[in-house]
Amino acid sequence: MRTTHTLMEKKHFPVMLEEVLNICSPHRGGNYLDCTFGGGSYTKGILNFPDTNVIALDRDKSVIEIAKDFKKKFKSRFEFFHSKFSDINKVTKGKFDAVIFDLGISSIQLDDMKRSFSFKSTYKLDMSMGLSKINAYDVINFSKSEDLKKIIKIFGEEKEASKIVKNIIGKRDNKKIETADELAKIIEYSKKKNFKKKINPSTQTFQAIRIFVNKEISELINGLINATKVLKPGGKLILVSFHSLEDKIIKFYFKHYSINKSKQNKYLPIQKEKGIYLFDFYRNKILKPSENEISLNPRSRSAKLRVAVRSEKNFEEPFDLRKKFKMITDMEKKID
Repeated sequence: MRTTHTLMEKKHFPVMLEEVLNICSPHRGGNYLDCTFGGGSYTKGILNFPDTNVIALDRDKSVIEIAKDFKKKFKSRFEFFHSKFSDINKVTKGKFDAVIFDLGISSIQLDDMKRSFSFKSTYKLDMSMGLSKINAYDVINFSKSEDLKKIIKIFGEEKEASKIVKNIIGKRDNKKIETADELAKIIEYSKKKNFKKKINPSTQTFQAIRIFVNKEISELINGLINATKVLKPGGKLILVSFHSLEDKIIKFYFKHYSINKSKQNKYLPIQKEKGIYLFDFYRNKILKPSENEISLNPRSRSAKLRVAVRSEKNFEEPFDLRKKFKMITDMEKKID
């Protein structure tokens, strides 16, 4: 077991680790919340500084053994919960100097062929990140045609969703689609050849199914809200995202609930008291991986890092966030 999870740590490539640590400023000490523990790279980077404490969460049971090693090494400075980050408020106490989310699928998950995140997997369709109520096999083989089309089109932003679903339905009517590589072949057959695109033709559809299985949009929205509740005034909310739907939600949340939301003209004064003010002045700045990092870890190429600073105002429920993305979160409740 020891050898297995040590190898898992080595296989895990943290995205934008240096940038995240620079924003967190752990050299000053403090309390931090790592909402996506994975191989533990962000947590380790923080705990390498004295006077720091980390509470970490992860829905994936495969990282529990890694967390146990961290507990042995860092003792009372580290605490781990096998939990989804939508449950932050249920498992944590106190306030934090920074809360970190890495929303991407981890190398540990992607390289485990039994979990069928990879297009090449010959194992039964699953795609659960952990603590999920459904799996990809059920979604692909038992969803209604219109529902499946919406899932792939909206969550995967796949323009050729209709043709892909038509061929999925045609195949499953004769024989259930069992494996990820079988699904990938159907998608590739369905799509127009585009030699300019560097990504695998199955990328967007696999992304869509994975998001739906794990209710990732609902998780993100609840995670953002609950993370805001546990941040100290001046605390930093840091998110690394990998697709435009996630980034759209994060951008809306940070902009809509920041002090400068209503400022239409840079020459006009900031109107502090309008609306709900959860964050200080938000600059809408995106950080991306360096060319060197992308060359070492090509999977990081689509990463975007955004950060917002918690204001001193008391927390108020951000109803506009839930309202704006209600259609999408309602879709995630469609099959349970």
